[in-house]
Amino acid sequence: MEDEDMYSSGTPSIDTPEVDEGAYDQQLASLRTYLKSVPYECEAVEDMQAKLEYIVGRIAVCAKTKNWLVLTTWDGMLQCWLLMRYPISKVLRAKIVRLYYELCLLPGIEPRVIRSWADMLSRLLSNKPGMRRKLEAWDLQLSWQDLWKVLQKELWPKKRILDSSRNVINILLYVAELCQRYYPADEIQSMLSTFLPLFTKDTYLTMIPVVTSFLPPTHCHLYLPPLLKIWEAFNSTVVDDRFLELVGDLSEEHIAGPEGDAGEEGGARWKDVGIWTQEQWTFLMGKALGSMNVPVGATRGASTTGAHADSMADRQSLRIKKAISRPSALAKMIIYSMSVDGPVREDGVTPPSGSESESLAGYLAGSRALDSLDRLITSTESFFHPSNSGPWTTSLTGFLHRLASEFSRRWNEERQDACKTPAAQRLTPAIRRAFVNILRTPALLAMFSKDQISMSYAQGTLRALAFLEPNVIMPELLERAYSGLEVVNETHRTTAVLSMLSGVSLPLVSESIWLGGQKHVVPLLELCLPGIDLNDHVKTVCAAMFIVATVQHMKIGDLSIHQSGLPLTGDAPPEEQMDVDVDARLPDSLAAAGPTLDRDEERALVRESTAGFADWVTALFRRVLALFENLPEEGGKRGTTGGKQEENVLKSIKSTLDVVCLHLSDQLFDLVLKLVYDYGTTNAKSNAVRAFGQLVACLARVKPQETMDKFFPFCAMQIREELKHGASSVRTTSAHTAVPSDTTLHWNLSILRGCLGYGGSALLKHRKEVLDLLSLLVEKTKNERGYNSTGRLITRIMHTLIGVYPLNSRFVNTEQWNDPGFNQDHNVHWGQLYESKDIEIEWHVPGDDEIQFVLEIIDTIGATALSKVESLLESSGGMDNILRNDFCRYINVARSIWSGLSTFYKEGVKEVANPCIDDETEVAGLLVTSLDVNAGFTLTDPSDPRYRKAAEARARYGRVIHLAAQALRGGQQGEDHIDAVVAVAKSIDVFLLNYGMTRGNFDSLQKNFAQARELHRMWPKQRQNSRLVWVKRAQVYHSGRVYMHALYRRRSELDDTLLHDLVELSLSPYTRVRRQSQAILHNTCGYYVRSTRFILPTLFNALGKGNDPDRMKGALYVLWNKGIASYTLADRVSHGKYLSALLECQHQEKPSIQQLVASLAHDCLVHLSEEAVHTDSYAEETPAIDAILNDLEVEFTSTIDEDLLKEAAGKAGIRASARESAYQHTLSSILSLALKPTTHWRYVQMAIRFMYGLLRRDAHTPPMLAQFLLEHTVSPHATIRAYSQRAVVKLCTFVKMRTYAKTSEELWLEQWRSPLLRRIPVEDEIRILQFLQYPPAPSVSQSDPYVDKIETGFFAWTGDIKAYLPAAEVSSFPEWELHSKPALEVMDHAANDAYFQKLAELWSQESNKNGGTTDLRSDNAVFAKTLTKMLGGSKLDSILSAIDPLLSDADKFKQRGGGEMLVGLWRGSKHWPKIWSEKLWSWTMTRLDRIFSQIKPDTLPFWESVFTLQLADWDPRRNRLLVDWILKLPLEFHGDSAFEMSKTLSMFAVLVDCLGPRFSGQADRYFELCITNANTGYAEIRAHIAQLLYVLLRSKWQPAYSSADAFVQACVNSDDPLHIREAPYLDRLSNIVEELQVWKEERLPPPRVSQSQYDKVGLTLLQWIWVSSYGPQACMMFPYITVMLPEILAMTELSDSSELQTYSSAVLYVLSAVTPPVEYIEKILDVYVGALKSAKSWRVRLNVLPSLVVFFFRNLLTIPDKSISAVMDVLLACLADENVEVREMSSKVLSGLVRCSQRQKIVPLKNRFVALARKTKLPNRQDSQYADLLRTLHSAILGLCALLESFPYSVEKWMPSLTEVLARHSTDPPPVSTTIRKCASEFKKTHQDTWHKDQQAFNEDQLQDLSTMLVGTSYCESVIRPAAPSAYSLLISPIGRRISELQRCILVPQLVDRDLYYDVF
Repeated sequence: MEDEDMYSSGTPSIDTPEVDEGAYDQQLASLRTYLKSVPYECEAVEDMQAKLEYIVGRIAVCAKTKNWLVLTTWDGMLQCWLLMRYPISKVLRAKIVRLYYELCLLPGIEPRVIRSWADMLSRLLSNKPGMRRKLEAWDLQLSWQDLWKVLQKELWPKKRILDSSRNVINILLYVAELCQRYYPADEIQSMLSTFLPLFTKDTYLTMIPVVTSFLPPTHCHLYLPPLLKIWEAFNSTVVDDRFLELVGDLSEEHIAGPEGDAGEEGGARWKDVGIWTQEQWTFLMGKALGSMNVPVGATRGASTTGAHADSMADRQSLRIKKAISRPSALAKMIIYSMSVDGPVREDGVTPPSGSESESLAGYLAGSRALDSLDRLITSTESFFHPSNSGPWTTSLTGFLHRLASEFSRRWNEERQDACKTPAAQRLTPAIRRAFVNILRTPALLAMFSKDQISMSYAQGTLRALAFLEPNVIMPELLERAYSGLEVVNETHRTTAVLSMLSGVSLPLVSESIWLGGQKHVVPLLELCLPGIDLNDHVKTVCAAMFIVATVQHMKIGDLSIHQSGLPLTGDAPPEEQMDVDVDARLPDSLAAAGPTLDRDEERALVRESTAGFADWVTALFRRVLALFENLPEEGGKRGTTGGKQEENVLKSIKSTLDVVCLHLSDQLFDLVLKLVYDYGTTNAKSNAVRAFGQLVACLARVKPQETMDKFFPFCAMQIREELKHGASSVRTTSAHTAVPSDTTLHWNLSILRGCLGYGGSALLKHRKEVLDLLSLLVEKTKNERGYNSTGRLITRIMHTLIGVYPLNSRFVNTEQWNDPGFNQDHNVHWGQLYESKDIEIEWHVPGDDEIQFVLEIIDTIGATALSKVESLLESSGGMDNILRNDFCRYINVARSIWSGLSTFYKEGVKEVANPCIDDETEVAGLLVTSLDVNAGFTLTDPSDPRYRKAAEARARYGRVIHLAAQALRGGQQGEDHIDAVVAVAKSIDVFLLNYGMTRGNFDSLQKNFAQARELHRMWPKQRQNSRLVWVKRAQVYHSGRVYMHALYRRRSELDDTLLHDLVELSLSPYTRVRRQSQAILHNTCGYYVRSTRFILPTLFNALGKGNDPDRMKGALYVLWNKGIASYTLADRVSHGKYLSALLECQHQEKPSIQQLVASLAHDCLVHLSEEAVHTDSYAEETPAIDAILNDLEVEFTSTIDEDLLKEAAGKAGIRASARESAYQHTLSSILSLALKPTTHWRYVQMAIRFMYGLLRRDAHTPPMLAQFLLEHTVSPHATIRAYSQRAVVKLCTFVKMRTYAKTSEELWLEQWRSPLLRRIPVEDEIRILQFLQYPPAPSVSQSDPYVDKIETGFFAWTGDIKAYLPAAEVSSFPEWELHSKPALEVMDHAANDAYFQKLAELWSQESNKNGGTTDLRSDNAVFAKTLTKMLGGSKLDSILSAIDPLLSDADKFKQRGGGEMLVGLWRGSKHWPKIWSEKLWSWTMTRLDRIFSQIKPDTLPFWESVFTLQLADWDPRRNRLLVDWILKLPLEFHGDSAFEMSKTLSMFAVLVDCLGPRFSGQADRYFELCITNANTGYAEIRAHIAQLLYVLLRSKWQPAYSSADAFVQACVNSDDPLHIREAPYLDRLSNIVEELQVWKEERLPPPRVSQSQYDKVGLTLLQWIWVSSYGPQACMMFPYITVMLPEILAMTELSDSSELQTYSSAVLYVLSAVTPPVEYIEKILDVYVGALKSAKSWRVRLNVLPSLVVFFFRNLLTIPDKSISAVMDVLLACLADENVEVREMSSKVLSGLVRCSQRQKIVPLKNRFVALARKTKLPNRQDSQYADLLRTLHSAILGLCALLESFPYSVEKWMPSLTEVLARHSTDPPPVSTTIRKCASEFKKTHQDTWHKDQQAFNEDQLQDLSTMLVGTSYCESVIRPAAPSAYSLLISPIGRRISELQRCILVPQLVDRDLYYDVF
């Protein structure tokens, strides 16, 4: 059975009749493993099916009556049912999924409701990665068009009412991703035809998430060609993320090709590399390398400009967010493309990247994808080392981890019989070994990373690799483990090693995974004991983790004293097996592990090693006890030991001892029990009371009877003795420092709690003694710590007696554990894994005697305590300190009893006194109920006398605490009685919530189970796991059943009474009481049905006048709770009261309360969505849902309750009208409060924000509200003004919507149409582009329709485009809807001349925010536009007269105010009749010149914003006068005033940018103009020209195919369908480059060099390239860059021009930060090589080499062989350069190049350099050839050093011989000697971690030579010498040829220092 997450929803059935029955049987078998695991009988499948039908039936009733809010409550019940893991047939599941899919598409539903339905949809589909799908594509078909219809509104919302917090767009895209598999594949063509035409240069970030979310994963050949071409064309991290995820998913989906689930037609064919062609794979691997984000050379910044390009995009598109794991996507892409698809490469040969040479040399393990991975990892290997860590480390190690995980999953899946992947495409053992070897080195390096996340990723990688190839990985890990544990003072290394060992514990202990690990277990356990150190909590936790991880798989018992039942040796004599030549070299992967032993010898070694278990266990417990003695003192409010660190240490120690004790043999358990008993009876440490009690509990869990018999008599005697002598006799009720004299009492109480924690039947033997002792403790413990300890003891006893819990969590079943044969050979079973069906679990289930004992405790102790509480409450004189202490003690006793009885009896049906149901609008039958399932409750039969007795006792407990709450509520006795009140609150908590299981406890159990499950499984579908995991799973399943009873509980009259008490306590004047009670109240409201509605009246009353401020504060804090606020604001009755109550809090002036009110008001705004009322009063027809419901009824055995349906349908209309009237009442109440003259301005502001949220598109605005809002748009308070403006804009927009919308669906989906709207058919793409051009063609007249937004036509055209007819007459001005006329008339009357004058005055004021800047305030412009749009031209004169003086004023703030009103006026006049429009524009044109002349540097950005706002998204023919005015502005580049020229160019750039493709016809002319004037002397003008060149080139890019089909065909058949390689201005730029060479010779000398033609033109072009490279179309620049690159490289040497150097270096950086089209890589490298060869200056070569390095490594995987050879040749030439800096730089470049791509040339290069070094003899310095020969020798030495440094973390077989050559020259003159010394120093640094192993590759002479290289002489031999033997090497190295392994281990002490040996072992 597949073990899935506990929240996953049942197992699926097969819908075909032939296999349905068998599949259903399989599901039932899966279910039975769950049912068998719990100790009680569970419901039959038929019973649970009936419950499912009941739930779905209620959902159907809610859906039919459109009661969506109640339906969401039944979603929770459906989740509960799914949690029980009963099966659902595929047919039924598919129909329920279809229902929820349609629910998500309902228009006008509140976002939070849609989110809950989307979550339910996810749970039903449960398509988790790596798990079997619940539904296949043939089981369910959904309509994508319906979702697309709803989604469009969210993709392109109306800007005027845009809510930035709205997240529906991401919810709907999430729904699309969930369902994309179920969209018909034959709709792919239709999807492409719909989506591709909507791509533009502005919308690509919006459309790409849409495309990747909708397209089904099958038939990918239909859509991959266009998507890959689109990906190639755009420079964007968002695009990279989305497409990488798509590519990874498709690689995994189509791993089986046509033989997979998609079938012959839908499955992708396997091509060159997986499902990818070689060309596609090259492109993908280039993206993979770019995703590594590693720095190369001096560039330490971002490795891509895509993020900057995304930041420039439309803010709307950036609202689409998804957390995409790029490492995971890349790992999937690579792993699922692996197969044997080429010739096998010989070991040690790495081909270059070109495809031709690869096919000749072969591939690693015959796999192209694996070979690419090898090069990728090799190129980034050095960044895994801790010394080279940075922001990239996490992503790199995460990539490793995902690679290992995905490989493990695929490897194991392909071993299954059901695997559909063809045998020829499966992973092979050779691929597996090669894969492990590739990842081994970087993972081992990263294992010691500095940050915890990277280290955990690396260790997770090693764990996965250890399961795949333990013989390769485990010896390496053990080497590092021993070295790390022997040197405990290197804390980071030790903790890393311990964490790593925890991860590989299973391969270590299980001989079935790795034969050879078990013998290391005891030595490693011994070595980790020093890690238990209180001074280093991290190391202690790690040591504890390792012990737990290891011991949980084994039995701790000495096997050396037993004779094994298995033979010690095999058939062959030991001497024949051990005949191994000591000098023979083993493979690298096994060399460290010594000779290979057979299974019998390994077992013999393991048996002998277990002799150390007794000493280890003793040492462990002694070390733990020593740690306990050094703990800080216990104390604090929670009685903790020290701080958080100490608590974590104690928690880990407890877990460790728990597991250790559980797996001890009987002999060792007795030993430990005696040791602990001796310590416990002779010590009493105040600082270790709790810790020692936990230790005893670990023993009691294993053998409760023996532990209790051992400890109980002594502890009972000690407790009696201590109480007799006055321990805990000083009365206190609050926490104080522990009294030293009470230490012994608490010590023994803690031991007793530990003893009584497990094994309920064990208590019965001491029943009378326990009862007597409890009675004594209740009476005698009088201080707070004493009676609380007594209470905890009582709770522990009750839980032990009544609880249902598993008894044995050992690694094998109990029967096997007790088997004598197992005890003699348990090492064979270490690491044993089980399938779920093989597990036998023993549970504690309370028996009759235990039940009777509990009832006896309740009668004797609990009843007595309650009686005493009652008598105390009846005392008339109040309570003094003594009585108060008694009260706290006795109520604590009662609370403690019931704290331990959460499952004692099952509650029956309650009589609900106050159901809190509105009978007029609500249906009682639709109130959600709990899921009644068997859960192991002790008493379930109400007729049982014991049941009645328990129920009555609990009821009495509730009544008593109610009386206590009433008596103490007044608080007359001051702060002294706070402890008593808190005790009452805690008692109410126990009564109300201590039933079943809380959500927090259940969640923690689930997380614990999930962590344990993942620890030991290699892949998600693994059937076998540790027995402990299956026990945890059973416990979680049982807990889930118990949890069901805690949810959706009904309230009895007593519950209501206590709930009311709790509310009153939450309003207490005392902060401590309030906080405690509020926390309980918030929890309670989450479990009891309608409890929130029950408490709301009290809370609202507490906010009224006359209440104490503290009472108000308490009510506000309760109402601030998210759950309560969410319910209240969604509830029809409470919604208005909540808002009104907040607005009426003005009477309390206390600052803290006013701050609270402001916080509540702000937080509740998110709940005031316009859909809220519509959701609850939905009236639209839902035919799709009705059809699904009718179809769903076919699956039911019983029909829907018709009476219930009839009642619900009858109340639906009443509910809708009631909700509408409540809405109107709320609005009028808020308005009346805001209109009061006494209302403070802050509350007016609050009211306006409420009203803004309450405005609805489907409801008419009252005139009074419209007037109020408009009047406050001229409020002196800026915030009131801002909120009022937004509200007016929203109000008017809704009027427009209602006017144009014909149906409710059009209204909510924003699909209404303006009367002026027309659709122009696109019959010819060329003609339509000509029609859109500006200036317009003569054939285009002003009466032709206006095309404002070009929403299509970039990739392809839609069938038609949207256009608007021009408004002709005033009569054509729209008549707004009739119902809104009163509101508009009021607004029209209020907006008089004085109003606009006042508005202009306010907008002209200097703003306090933003430091006095004059940025355009878009809210103001939108408001002015809205007023203009709604009121028409009737107010034109008033507005113009108001803004005229502002525009002519020199004050920049007045200009801003006038400009905002003017642009709003322009935008609002869009559909004005001609007479009004002409009047406006004639007025405007007379003032434009004056406005332009007044623009100053500080106002230029503002006016740019004004013109941008006006020109954007408008047909330029609407703005013809303005556009022509801008075009007539003189474009000067060489004038006298830089600013005057800058103004003109800015305006022109704004125009070109806004016109976009409309200006493409003029682009050539202006491009030529700009490029001709690139030699301007002004820097800012050059920047403008660069920006203009970018914008003009962008406007020319318009592939514009006639249709989506034509575009797709072009992507299939053409290499450049998007024309990114077409450079329209390449010839012009080539001419300029030729001229630059001439101008370079004519450069002026400094300081006038900046005025040179060369410098000015060069800077302009560099800025153009730089700006373009940071945009989304950066790929289009490569043709121009290639032409300019030689000059750019030459510019880097111009030291007399810092600007040229800076910009040329920046351009060279961005050249590598953008992924170029593949064909340009070779061209660019040719330019680099040519520059190095032809450069006359060494500075050019020195500057070229670093940029060459960056470009080479960024494009490493796509560089052709020819280019690599050319680079190699030029580097070898540079090694002999005259300049030493060039030579050294060439050496560095060569080192990296050899490591990453040229390993096959290592030997020839080595021979070349060695020969050159040997033949070069240095003459005397006076010799004329000395300099040349020194340079030649230095080049040879640099080449050898480059080879050495090319493998920084390994020693290749050719390396040692180089030391002889280098050492010989170590004393040569500099720079030879310094180069050698530097190389040796780097070698030492990079190999120091593995030197104990690496040194074995060198002989003694070579080690001496290495030492000589380092220091230059040979006298210091100790610098690098063989390391001392480690414990690991002592254990595994061979001692003699013919000595058996067993004998060898015995003889080890004779060969090493005896003291050292025993210290280590």
